[in-house]
Amino acid sequence: MTTTKTCNNEKMSVGIWLLRALQGALVGGGAILPGISGGVLCVTFGIYQPMMALLAHPVRSFRIYYKLFIPFLIGWLAGFLALARVVVLLFEASSGLAVCLFVGLIAGTLPSLFKDAAKQGTGAVSWSAFAICMVVIYAFLSFLQAGEAAAMETNEWSFFFCGAVWGLSLIIPGLSSSSVLIFLGLYQPMTVGIARLQMSVILPLLLGIVLTVAVLARLVNRLFERHNSIASHAVLGIVIASTLLIIPAQFQDALGLALSVVAFALGFGGALLMNKCGDTLGGQ
Repeated sequence: MTTTKTCNNEKMSVGIWLLRALQGALVGGGAILPGISGGVLCVTFGIYQPMMALLAHPVRSFRIYYKLFIPFLIGWLAGFLALARVVVLLFEASSGLAVCLFVGLIAGTLPSLFKDAAKQGTGAVSWSAFAICMVVIYAFLSFLQAGEAAAMETNEWSFFFCGAVWGLSLIIPGLSSSSVLIFLGLYQPMTVGIARLQMSVILPLLLGIVLTVAVLARLVNRLFERHNSIASHAVLGIVIASTLLIIPAQFQDALGLALSVVAFALGFGGALLMNKCGDTLGGQ
């Protein structure tokens, strides 16, 4: 009896490990797609809140979540190096199909995400945070997409600002640092400076990233600890707003529309299957 129980526990541990590795691979492979946010995928797979805790308190949080992070990071690396090639090929063949696949993946997890957000209770404040974040982020990202590019002066302070924006995109799921920096005319000077290993670019950039992440990760982590329902609904609002903006609105023909619906359905079904596997493994 004891031997059977031990075997079941080992199978459960391996199953959870493989599930987390698969989720990491999807984040690593999907995050390279234009418009697909790694932060949104982290929220989708329940990694976002532990990640904020890790950034806020690295040593303490790693001791708590190491069983989650180790397979996830291994999967992320595998996805970035291997699955990313498949994703790029899919994107080159049809960007619409690739995006619809990941939109379906995100949509399929929303019911469970709302269920998890409601565990700490819901109310007018939580739903207000959801609505405000969704409207504000949707308006801001729409403005970046439609607006004409500006031009900021390039110096150490502007590259520090680039780092701050980059760090902000790590904290706010769905915020694309490249979109903001391209809009401000800073993306090309920054990438050229990095490619040429110019310390006048790299050092203020790194300083901006580190300071922004160090400060905001602690704030976000504290918000989750003290007001979990409000924080969870706010993040869901951001995720939905950023996802709505990447849904393809134009198709070449009826066949393209049909294939996009199939890709969405495959992503949606895959998300439901992963949620079911996670619930089954976690409940054993």
